[in-house]
Amino acid sequence: MSTDTIDAHLHLWDLDRGGYGWLGPQHGTLYRSFSAEDARSELTAAGVAGAILVQADDTAADTDFMLAAARDNTWIAGVVGWVPLDDPRLAEEELGRLNADSLFRGVRHLVHNDPRDNFLALPEVRESLKLVVGRGLAFDVPDAWPRHLRQTVELARALPELTIVLDHLGKPPLSSGGSELHAWRDEFRALAELPNTVAKVSGLQLPEVPNTAAALHPLWEEALNSFGPSRLMFGGDWPVSTLTTSYSETVGVLLDLSAELSETERQEFLAGTARRVYKLG
Repeated sequence: MSTDTIDAHLHLWDLDRGGYGWLGPQHGTLYRSFSAEDARSELTAAGVAGAILVQADDTAADTDFMLAAARDNTWIAGVVGWVPLDDPRLAEEELGRLNADSLFRGVRHLVHNDPRDNFLALPEVRESLKLVVGRGLAFDVPDAWPRHLRQTVELARALPELTIVLDHLGKPPLSSGGSELHAWRDEFRALAELPNTVAKVSGLQLPEVPNTAAALHPLWEEALNSFGPSRLMFGGDWPVSTLTTSYSETVGVLLDLSAELSETERQEFLAGTARRVYKLG
C-alpha cells in the first residue's frame, strides 16, 4: 500500500447532533455514532494514509460537523458537503460561507433519498450547479441507478464545465443481470464518454454479491474499460461497508482488483485522481 493512498469516500456521523433521517435501528450496527478517531483507527490498520469525508445528511449541520473534524485531523484531506441546490439564492449564500474553508472540496445531495425523480433536471438545481462550477468544486452523485443515472448523463452534457463524480459506480444491479444490468451498462458507458465525469469504485456491497475480487471483477473491468484508471477513484465507503465486511477486507478487495494495473496507473487510482478532482493541496 502506498503511503499517500487516499480513500475518496468515507463517512462520519454523530447521532447526538440529530438529523440522518435515513438511518434507524433497522440498519443494525450502523445505528451509532462514528467518530474521526474510529475512522483513523480503521485507516491506520488498513494502511490508508488519508480520506475524503462525504456527506451523510442533507443538512448544513452535517457539513459543519465534517469540516470541524477535518480541521482537527490532518489525515482528512477534504470534505464533500451539502448545499440547498434547489434554491439558488440559498445555495449561493452557503457556497460563499463554505468556500472560505479550503477543506471544502465538493458538493453532494442524497438524490436517492429525494422523492423527486427529476431532481438533477430541475432548473433551480442546474442554476445552483453553475455556482458550484464557479467555485471550482466537484459534484458527487450517489446511488444513481435506477432513477438518476440517465439524468447524470444529461447533466454532464448540459454543464460540460462541471466535474461530476459518480459514487459507487452508480450502484450497478449486478445480481439482477439480464436487461437491467444491460441498461445500467449502457447509461454508465454513456456517462464515461463525457470527459467531465469520473467514477468511484466504492460502495460495492451489493445484494447477493460476495465481497470478493472475483465476484466484483466484471464491474471493475467495465469501469476500467469505460473510464480508465486516471478517471477512477478508490473508495472504502466506511462505515456503510462494514454491514457486510471489515474495512481492511474492503480495502484488500480493491487492492486485489487494481493489482493488474501498472504502478503509475495504480497510483492514479489510489490517490492521483482524487487529488486532481478535489484539487487537494
